[in-house]
Amino acid sequence: MITLKEGDKAPAFKGIDQDGKMISLAQYKGKKLALYFYPQDSTPTCTVQACNLRDNYSVLKKAGIEILGVSPDDIKSHKKFETKQSLPFVLLADPDHKAIEAYGVWGEKQMFGNKYMGVYRTTFLIDEKGKIKTIIAKPKSKNHAQEIMEAWNSK
Repeated sequence: MITLKEGDKAPAFKGIDQDGKMISLAQYKGKKLALYFYPQDSTPTCTVQACNLRDNYSVLKKAGIEILGVSPDDIKSHKKFETKQSLPFVLLADPDHKAIEAYGVWGEKQMFGNKYMGVYRTTFLIDEKGKIKTIIAKPKSKNHAQEIMEAWNSK
């Protein structure tokens, strides 16, 4: 359950990306970051969301916004997803759920009447000082880049 709120200091994290490089929140200090958590590589909704961010990546970059995706998938899965979809941004592997749980996006979900544990699709917009500017709960996958741009420009 998400207990973080706007204005909170973003929890520090580190992990390995799809290229085997160590990534941490500290690397984004001084930058605008859209940290998006998603359930699983190569699933229909996650693919739509990632491709929307890919297709609008130049607009986001021009606005100075970095994109970082996080899911419980492993490095190999992330690399396959990145390659197949030509994703230009970093995907952090979090199989141990350290970042996922630090941001409170792991919990009980329900689909077709079945309950299971999973990632709540959520995006945290983190400002240059490492504070959470906006939390986008249940982002619209087909229009996520627009949501990010509107949120950055609204406050």
